[in-house]
Amino acid sequence: MDINIGILLSESGSYGAVGRAMSAGAQLAVDEVNNGGDGNLRIQTVPIDPRGSLQGYIDGVKHLLGELGVKHVVGCYTSSSRKEVLPYFEKYDAMLWYPSHYEGFETAENVVYTGAAPNQHVIPLARYLLDYNRRRGWFVGSNYIWAWENNRILREAINQAHGEVVGERYFPVGDTDLNYVVDQIIADRPDFVFTTLIGSSLFAFIKLLRSASEAAGIDQKTAFPVCSCSLSEAELPFLEDAADGHISSSVYFSSLNSPANNCFASAWNARFQEESRASADAEATYLAVHLLAQAVQRAGTDGFAEVREAVQDARFKAPQGEVTIDRDNLHCWMRPRIGRSRTDGAFDVVYESPFPIRPDPYLTWTAEYGEDRSVGLRLVK
Repeated sequence: MDINIGILLSESGSYGAVGRAMSAGAQLAVDEVNNGGDGNLRIQTVPIDPRGSLQGYIDGVKHLLGELGVKHVVGCYTSSSRKEVLPYFEKYDAMLWYPSHYEGFETAENVVYTGAAPNQHVIPLARYLLDYNRRRGWFVGSNYIWAWENNRILREAINQAHGEVVGERYFPVGDTDLNYVVDQIIADRPDFVFTTLIGSSLFAFIKLLRSASEAAGIDQKTAFPVCSCSLSEAELPFLEDAADGHISSSVYFSSLNSPANNCFASAWNARFQEESRASADAEATYLAVHLLAQAVQRAGTDGFAEVREAVQDARFKAPQGEVTIDRDNLHCWMRPRIGRSRTDGAFDVVYESPFPIRPDPYLTWTAEYGEDRSVGLRLVK
């Protein structure tokens, strides 16, 4: 069976580094499928680069769904791009395979979510910070829904533990004029800095904060580490001398030692190592393509309704560990992890959940984990 799928990822623009990593993850999976990894299926990709522009995403989806009749698209990184294109997937009875961690508070019949839900990355970060008595935070984000919602979730968790958010600022995507907020952070001396900046804004901010801290005689890595739910191996090379000592909450790091990840990392390094190590976004895109291929094989067609039914409860032995699609919300059961960045562009894993956690995009569960691993996570005790 031959099918066409769209690849809608920004390989250029302010967050092009992440987009290129995601495209590379998709390429690896497509090659594995076409070489017999998922039966007799062959995938032909139709790549479109929106260049980080919301209009570019809209134009790309209109072309893929409306003009080419494609039924499945792997793509979008930002939540704003996902929100913009979702109505078109509903209009054309097509499926978006969304390969990015995100802020939650959404389930859609036309989306399969292969990145972490908020209870799999924001809440574990909150618990990690509170365990180390870091209760005074400074929040800096890009001005769109990902930052607003993640900051809100973490703020509520910190406040519930009698902590405080010392300051909070938002900047347009791509803005690098961040000196004044860096000066304010150093003056306020928080316990940690939580950043939801993306792309060039993130790179500029971290380098400015490290440089200004050193000039003030402060060891920023220990005084107020930068914490994130999106910083990955794809971005560490752009931080240059400021790449180490940052805390990232994720479900995948390239340093994981397992047969599945060793195989994935080896294939990645053979083709893409000169740009960066494998990252969570690359792995989520790799996972999305394989789950799509598996569902099409099970359905015997690439029809939207048939594939949507076939993907429910689907399992895949991903580089991060076995992943299962939750039939109730089409998110993935995943294992939360916390990593600390190193100078060589990788992360040391400093915390790992003992088992995969059921996705809770609306943060509706309030009990501690049970034996059936199906309930959520209390923010703090």
